[in-house]
Amino acid sequence: MRFLRRLCVALLVIFSAVAVPVAEAKTAFVKPFMGWSSWSVQSSTRPGYGTGWLNENHIRDAADAMAGKLKRAGYDHINIDSGWNATADWVFHTDANGIPDPEPSRFPSGIKALADHVHGKGLKLGLYSVTGLEKEVYDKNAPIAGTSCRAQDIAFRPLTPSNMWGGNWKIDYRNPCAQQYYDSIVAKFASWGVDFIKVDGTTEDNVGDLAAWSKAIDRSGRGMWLTASAWPVPRSIGERLAPHVNGVRVDTDIECYCDTVSSWDSSVKARWADLPNWLGIFGRDYRADLDSMPISNNVGNGIQDGIDDVERQSVMTFWSMASAPLYVGGDIYFLDDKAVSILTNPEVISVDQSGTYPTRVTGGDLQVWKKKLRDGSWALAVYNLGSSPADITVKWGDAGLHGKKKVRDLVSRSELGKFSGSWTASAVPAHGSRLIQVR
Repeated sequence: MRFLRRLCVALLVIFSAVAVPVAEAKTAFVKPFMGWSSWSVQSSTRPGYGTGWLNENHIRDAADAMAGKLKRAGYDHINIDSGWNATADWVFHTDANGIPDPEPSRFPSGIKALADHVHGKGLKLGLYSVTGLEKEVYDKNAPIAGTSCRAQDIAFRPLTPSNMWGGNWKIDYRNPCAQQYYDSIVAKFASWGVDFIKVDGTTEDNVGDLAAWSKAIDRSGRGMWLTASAWPVPRSIGERLAPHVNGVRVDTDIECYCDTVSSWDSSVKARWADLPNWLGIFGRDYRADLDSMPISNNVGNGIQDGIDDVERQSVMTFWSMASAPLYVGGDIYFLDDKAVSILTNPEVISVDQSGTYPTRVTGGDLQVWKKKLRDGSWALAVYNLGSSPADITVKWGDAGLHGKKKVRDLVSRSELGKFSGSWTASAVPAHGSRLIQVR
């Protein structure tokens, strides 16, 4: 049962005197992870970035920057995205047993040495993979480690394209060697010290792939966060993925594939429309992944976020209300002071790490969202998705609240007083937000 069960099994070993059945693992609480992903800078057309940016020196720089500026607030994941085992021309390769191995021109020291550096900073390292059987592995008919099988033995017949690109072959999980193939991949990742795996390209046909990854992680003996990704993962398989993964991508890529990280229209604002379709299926160990947050740098050198400070705060607020993983997209080596302030606000982070889920009270351009926090209080967020400033009133009754309430602004970390019947956020700027705690 993915990272959650693996964590609980470890706790059972440590506290063996306490009889807690493994079947109760689903009731444990796993906080959304916090960190950074490399893909936003890899996707940019800004000079100095793009696909050639990914290498071990830049990942070390990212780890050093996170350790110095964000770790104290809880950010600890350094997640390497697509390309770590590919040439600059996107030729992917694997070792003799079909296990992805690092591209030597990018990672000449190997992944284990990089993981050791990251771990030495008190951080964690993540790697990227995809659904389906790589055609390179099929074509060379790689022998599967620990078995008498070869790669072509586990390919579904007739050969069927699998994953959102249609670039890999569908795997036949009726052959037990298919699971053993994934076991061999994850065992190698575990030996390197990997703490997170993103599996991309997930379609309705790939639930079995995520189940195999999850089982392989269980067998590896190393706790790893497992995310099912696509642009987005189909909503139709949201419930079926729940037993296997910790996170699921519910929206399209945040990146604009331009000379910045993103923009409000491409595609930050889509989250407000798309998240409600997924609410109701998540739990204490299964999280909505809203993709990376373009909150990194808007001054000086380095790739720019493409959204302004008002919009950056709205992103942080929305992700936190969703209890989504908080991971930065952008070159955090150039992290600016305002980004640090937004990302490290402990009262906003606590809304995210509470792990509870929101309800949209009102839709349209002027939205109100609510969720109950773990201490019994309520977080209420208002968002102005329109193009001009507006007042947004929250009626206690509409939010299921009554009487006089004490209100605190969690972004400014200031008490606003007591309000009876309603509270109004005045002059919320276009694309702006307010986040309050109501007691």
